[in-house]
Formats: sequence, C-alpha cells, structure tokens
Amino acid sequence: MISVTKLYCSRLAPDSPTGYRADPEAARQGFDSPAAGAPPRAIAVKPALTWNLTRTCNLNCSHCYSDAEPSKRPDELSTREARALIEDVGRFGVPTLRLAGGEPLMRADLLELIACAHGQGIRTVLLTNGTLITPAVATRLKRSGIDDVSISLETLHTAHDCLRGKPGAFEASMAGLRNCAEAGQRAGIRVTLRKVNYRDLNEIFDFIEREKIARACFHHLVYAGRGNDARANDLSHLETRQAMDLILRRAEDFHRRGLNSEILTDDNLVDGIYLYLKASQSDPFRAEQIYKTLAQEGGGTSGSGVGTGNIDAQGNVHPDQFWSHYTMGNIRQRPFGEIWADTSDPLLRGLRNCLPLLKGRCAKCLWKPLCRGNLRVRAERVYGDPWMPDPACYLSHEELSRGMSMSSETLEDNVLFEEEAA
Repeated sequence: MISVTKLYCSRLAPDSPTGYRADPEAARQGFDSPAAGAPPRAIAVKPALTWNLTRTCNLNCSHCYSDAEPSKRPDELSTREARALIEDVGRFGVPTLRLAGGEPLMRADLLELIACAHGQGIRTVLLTNGTLITPAVATRLKRSGIDDVSISLETLHTAHDCLRGKPGAFEASMAGLRNCAEAGQRAGIRVTLRKVNYRDLNEIFDFIEREKIARACFHHLVYAGRGNDARANDLSHLETRQAMDLILRRAEDFHRRGLNSEILTDDNLVDGIYLYLKASQSDPFRAEQIYKTLAQEGGGTSGSGVGTGNIDAQGNVHPDQFWSHYTMGNIRQRPFGEIWADTSDPLLRGLRNCLPLLKGRCAKCLWKPLCRGNLRVRAERVYGDPWMPDPACYLSHEELSRGMSMSSETLEDNVLFEEEAA
C-alpha cells in the first residue's frame, strides 16, 4: 500500500495511522508497510493479516476476490476458535488485523472479536461494504475499539448498484459512511480500478472532497475469485497510466488546497516506481527522496508471504488474500506462527527470495529490487507460473531497462509491451 499523499506530495495527513505497523521514518516518507528497510531475513517481519471472517455476504459483487455467497458455510471458525486465533497472532506479534469477508458484519460475534483484538493491542481495520452500518452499529463499532473502517465503493449511484448486484447499495453504503462520521468513527473508502469506473475518477475525487473523506485507497484489480472472471474488465496499461496520472494530479490539488484527505494506491507496487518517474520530470530532489524510500522499503517487507498474509474463514493460512487456492496450513492443526515460519513450503520460500526466480520482463527489469516482481499471484493466474511477469506491470520496455520516464501521451506509440504481458 502506497500513500500518494505522503510519498508523492511530501505530506502527512493529520491523524493518519497507516494500514500496517510502519517505522516512523518510513511513514514520513509514505510507504505504508510493516517495517522500514529490508530485514536480514524476511522471516523476521511480522505480517499484517487480512482475515476473511466469513464468506457470507449480503451483496454479489462482480469482482469479489473471495467469491462470497449469501449462505453461511458450516465449517467457519467458531467464536471460541476465532478468539483463540486472535490471541495466537497477538502473541506472534502481528501488527495489524484487517477483518474482511464476505461481509464481516454478517458475523454476530464481530464486535466481540474486535474488542478481543483491541485488548491484544493489535491495530484492527474493518473492510466492509458499509450497507449494514446503521447509526447504532456505528456507535458500537466505535465503542469496540476498531481503529479504522474501510468501505468499498465501486463508483457512484446506479452504476455502483449494478456492480454490487443490489439496487440501493450505493445509498446504503454512503449512509454507513456518514453514520461512522456521526459516531466519531474514522472511516474511509476503497475503490477497485476497472474499465467500468476509471472514467469516473474525477467525479469520485469530487465526492471525496464533498464528503470530507479522510482516507481513499485506489486498488488495482487482482485476478482472484470472481475477479479472475473479470479480467476482461481490467484496465489496459495505457488506461492504468492515465488513471494514475489523474490520481496524482488530484492528490496534488488536494495537497495544495490543504484538504485532509489521504490518497493511497494498493495491489501494484509498480505505482511507487511510477511516482518516482513522474517526480523526476519536475522535481529531481523529491524524486531522489522517493527513490531512497523505495530502495529502503521496496516490496521486500510488504509483499505476499512476507509482510502480508491471510487467514480464511475456515482457518486456512495463505500468502495473501488472493492466494485462496494455495494453503500452507490450518490454525486448527498448528499455531499461525509455526505455519508462517515453515519455509519448507516451496511457494512461501520462493516469495521470500523471489528475485532469482523471476522470469521474462521481471527478470531483466532495472526496478526489480524495488517491487520484487510485484504481485506473483497475477502471474500465476495468467501463466500458471508464479515467477512469470506480472501482467499488471504498466512500465514500458524503455522504463524497465533505462529508468526513463514517458508520458501517457507518448506511450500511445509504444504499447506493444502490453501484448507481450497480456
């Protein structure tokens, strides 16, 4: 997760805790990650965990990575097992627990579990569609000790409802957002970039400003669950660059006008390199600072299987929430820390030392020490090989080999690299 506001605009948003436990210097520079600097051994990093508490959901989103469903599965962790898991990961030193689903508010014991995590000193974030956050629920969330609420937003109004598969979903989500504000509960939004919404980005930024939203994160599409079926709706490389240019431009505008909305991107570490290339065109000194931060942090301590992990509703442990088809163990059989430290698992071992394994464009890339091959799960989904190039890398051949930046306009004459990575 990269804070454009911090890294690109050189500004910390007031009262802006990061999504992971971050070193103060890294936070000042804008890389939202578990720890600053590549550790001598990746195993030393304690991962931020996304915990899919349930696959039950009241919506039917077309790009859901967990392939959520209306009915509850009988093999989900019980309240007793869930509390034991929280205590286990707390002892292990997990800094952040992101409670996801399905829709986590479909679990009757959610507030109890949040309070348990709060008591363990774990930073806890709720990832929700927001439709079930009534004024009373917002008040209870605040009292439970939840640190942050992140409400997913696809686009605005009826188009959002269409993607959610339910009429009225947009108004219900926005009511949830406003109910959090009324209760004094910190809340933000997250948007997954796709063909159906990237042309609405200006309107979404206007909405962020109008609603005084404290934190907005723009996610790149990851091919998992129903999102794997939606690959055709992913942005082209040129569209991704155009979207990033708009995000940077609007974030800078917010910065100049003193607005307190923090803008972030996620699920594509190439964004950090793109920020450096853009800054190098106008502010070499700031570009140097961005590069130093990326070089210090890079993908080494924030990537899948290193600084990011996942536990699903049945207690299975995965490298991240998009690797649900690959299980390293189950907390019903072994403690989480034991599973996470077991480098006899070939994928986990590879993710923690991936540079020698990368193939194709990624193997030859000038920037691979910074992004460490980006999201390996996208490569695995497309090529059947986790060490092939990430198809979502939108840098040109020239940028990969020489670090030369190029505007989106001139890129139109040089888009053949998309065909090779697609």
